[in-house]
Amino acid sequence: MKLHKLLTPGLVLAFLLSAAWVPVAAAPGGPPIIDDATLQASTTTIGGASVLPTTRTVAHWFGQSLDPHNGVTYGYNMVGADPNNCSGSACSVTIEADITPLIVNVAGLTFNGSDVLAATLASPQFATNDYGSTPFATAGAPNKPRGPGGLLSQLDAGNALQLEDATMRAQFNQVGSSGYHLMLHPNVLPAVTINVPSNQGTLLQSGRGVIFADVDITWWAAQIQNLETQADPTHLPVYLTNSVLLHIGPNIFNCCVIGFHGTRASGNGGGSNDSNGNAKVQTFAWASWVQPGIYARPNGGTDWALQDIHALSHEISEWADDPFVNNTVEPWLTPTAPQYGCTGILETGDPVVAIGFAKGTNTFQQGPNPNGTQSADGYYHPEDEAILPWFMRTAPNTVSEPTQTPSTNIGRYTFMGDLNPFPGFRNPATGC
Repeated sequence: MKLHKLLTPGLVLAFLLSAAWVPVAAAPGGPPIIDDATLQASTTTIGGASVLPTTRTVAHWFGQSLDPHNGVTYGYNMVGADPNNCSGSACSVTIEADITPLIVNVAGLTFNGSDVLAATLASPQFATNDYGSTPFATAGAPNKPRGPGGLLSQLDAGNALQLEDATMRAQFNQVGSSGYHLMLHPNVLPAVTINVPSNQGTLLQSGRGVIFADVDITWWAAQIQNLETQADPTHLPVYLTNSVLLHIGPNIFNCCVIGFHGTRASGNGGGSNDSNGNAKVQTFAWASWVQPGIYARPNGGTDWALQDIHALSHEISEWADDPFVNNTVEPWLTPTAPQYGCTGILETGDPVVAIGFAKGTNTFQQGPNPNGTQSADGYYHPEDEAILPWFMRTAPNTVSEPTQTPSTNIGRYTFMGDLNPFPGFRNPATGC
């Protein structure tokens, strides 16, 4: 399904700790249960804007790559420093991430983003970990259950890194002793309350009894865009919710979008009015914490990795590789994420939705699901990310960190490398 055909203009495809948590159980006659076959995770992007060297926005660089399959050279902007041309301290970039928890009132229940704030700050997205290995990763079965882990970013073993820093370093083979970094410094802003009208949101529950908010995507996107008008264009605003998911169109079961990132230029569509060449382009991201048991089945079963920071890791990675939502590539298609159809956007998370690995220690929401089953496993679950050479059909791939075991193409095509079990990610993307 091509979501951009269902959304308003400007929306296009892209998506205090455990003692304080009490799971919300379904009451008799409570919210309708959404069938697991219908509960499919997706994300979107919003807007898109061109930038100039004088634009006031996040630190970024411009590069170009030849796609040998179609002979086209594609240009792209990415956040951070140019890994091919930076030197010394200029290779290390820190972006201020302004986190706004959202308190969302829907159909008589409150879904408080502040409840998941501490766990998010302690997650691999902002805390540091060693990415040399992982205890578990998605297995190769079509339902994406838990499988054994192993070596991950093996050449960065021993380095304490944030998740996006580790991903960027692997993408451009800036691992080991390299001084190349892209780091996020979190700043917590006051929470904002959003009251969802009865005709714009409802409640649903998963087959494991987890109740979550189900809000109309068009209405929700407008709320986020209103918030980001006050943001600092050189920072990344992150809007954090707790189990707030989105439906597309009037059908509440056409669900669920779990995050999006976007860009908007101020003024009349192209930058700030009277900017004197110093236009403002604001990037931003919304992502929902996904409670265990919404998607993740018990005991490492179906969609094992689709919980906690999966959506946030997806959006941050896509923001870093496509901050202005205008990096185009040769159209790609993957059977692991059919909900995205055939798309020509460099969106690193879309091909690998629900594929991930275990990292860090998660103490939040680790109890049983409301129906008594157990989906949580004590870890965070970052998403794998497809990286530039996959989209650019680069083979052999001398751009990225080598695969964990020697391979014909040399470099990996996703952050997980050999741990991604699907054949389509051991080789460059294929067309559609």
